[in-house]
Amino acid sequence: MISLLEEAGINSSGVFLNADPGFDSEELRKACDIKEIELNVKPNKRNGKTASEEYRYFDDQLYKRRTKIEHANAWLDAFKALSVRYETKVFTWMGLHWLALITLFCRKLKV
Repeated sequence: MISLLEEAGINSSGVFLNADPGFDSEELRKACDIKEIELNVKPNKRNGKTASEEYRYFDDQLYKRRTKIEHANAWLDAFKALSVRYETKVFTWMGLHWLALITLFCRKLKV
């Protein structure tokens, strides 16, 4: 992820990373500290350390909001044309995503 940001010329300092307990590791925390990335990862209970010992900050409300993004990504994965990625032009790729999002929105409308 960092190399993609660097290739695009985007500074990773101050980027916010919201992750689930599966990504909770000392290695990730150190990597994020080096790149000055704000890490909001739910403590993994299997690590054996309590929140007061190691974890500097965890925003529970922000963590709960991440499920909306996860659901949106899962809904988009249901569209096979988007998952294959044969599109070579950004305009076409974006158009397919817009069509998928409009379709999902129309399904949510209560008519």
